[in-house]
Amino acid sequence: RLRGQGRSEPFAFGLLVTFLMLALVAQAPYMARLSYFQPEVPLVQRMVAAGLGLLASVPLWYLLAAIGHGIARLFGRNGSYYDGRLALFWALVTIAPAMLIQGLLLAFLGATGFVQGLGFLIMIGFLAFWIILLNEVEPIQ
Repeated sequence: RLRGQGRSEPFAFGLLVTFLMLALVAQAPYMARLSYFQPEVPLVQRMVAAGLGLLASVPLWYLLAAIGHGIARLFGRNGSYYDGRLALFWALVTIAPAMLIQGLLLAFLGATGFVQGLGFLIMIGFLAFWIILLNEVEPIQ
């Protein structure tokens, strides 16, 4: 359905920005916890640093989308780089709610094995979504 709307780079970039904003919000509870236990580094400073780090990751997401598109091409898929970006960015947005839950658990429980295992499951879910979406947007030649 998203491909049917036509090619729109602002829309694809908007998906990425949506994910980055949700990722920042997901980190906020844990950053508040850290600021409580280490008051010498205020919450605002931690959040600005995290936001700038996420903003700096934008070129890496575009590179990852190009790599995913290239791998799909190796398997005989026929799509565009835009399709690869759309698949990656939509997969990122779909896992954002799980990241929000992980952020809350990280704030309450700390960096326990359970929270790290949840992070691993989120990563597996993201990879599954991304592969499914790449198969959808990049048809076989």
